[in-house]
Amino acid sequence: MQKPTLVIMAAGIGSRYGGLKQIDPIGPSGEIIIDYSVYDALGAGFGKVVFVVREEIKSALKERIDRSIAKRCETAYVIQRTENVPAGFAVPPEREKPWGTGHAVLCCRDVVDAPFAVINADDFYGRLAYQTLCDYLRQAEDRNGRYDYSMVGYPLEKTLSEHGQVTRGVCTVSGEGFLMEIDERAGIEKSNASAQYTEDGTNWVAIPQGSLVSMNMWGFTPSLFSELEARFALFLAKSGRGLKAEFLLPDLIGSLVAEKKAQVKVLSTDACWFGVTYQQDRPWVKRAIGSLIQAQIYPADLWKNKEK
Repeated sequence: MQKPTLVIMAAGIGSRYGGLKQIDPIGPSGEIIIDYSVYDALGAGFGKVVFVVREEIKSALKERIDRSIAKRCETAYVIQRTENVPAGFAVPPEREKPWGTGHAVLCCRDVVDAPFAVINADDFYGRLAYQTLCDYLRQAEDRNGRYDYSMVGYPLEKTLSEHGQVTRGVCTVSGEGFLMEIDERAGIEKSNASAQYTEDGTNWVAIPQGSLVSMNMWGFTPSLFSELEARFALFLAKSGRGLKAEFLLPDLIGSLVAEKKAQVKVLSTDACWFGVTYQQDRPWVKRAIGSLIQAQIYPADLWKNKEK
């Protein structure tokens, strides 16, 4: 059986962070979050890693990857270019923002031919999350006219930042554990033991405690690429003139679920998530990594003596 592939979306601009958080060291031996993600993924059984990057950061990232990850597994790079659009569509000349997560994954269509996972470069998902998702992908199979997809869900209150608002895909899950609906909510912040969000900066809506959210840790079969290609063209026809409009993966998945073209198994995990949305998150993330090293979950020098 072909090992699943890991796709890492690393093309973000990082405007709220104020720098290239994709390559910002957070481990004691200079490790970046991507190092821990790939370390866990290889341990779970993934066999190939694909990096989605912008042209201007590829060299800096590849230099790091060549010293460590590329010596342990097959790697590939794809460039998420704003001008990578269907023939006949003219990109607005003022457009600077990437087209979003759906477009990032679409850029991988020529280098991924196995069931695959998608993650963010700046999120730490935890070893158990990779094992759970890899186990599911090993047996994933589209059948009876429906795609067999999956996602790892985290309790919302465990994914918030102490330093500002965040955006999360809030999920409605069936009693059988399948995704029914996903609502992308911006402006989420802590509220006592739970969370709330605002769309206008004035009126707040409470989100029930224990609500599961998507942190962009998905599992797909290659059937996703044909859907991405067709729906990206429709998105551009409708919204492509907007300078900030984004073709988002959660929106696409929500549509496929609503149309009953896909079922998405929501995989629960006890793994801890953390990420660096803001620069102020960085010290906490470093301490969290340090605690995991003290608990002997990870070695202090992650790739030392780790052979391919």
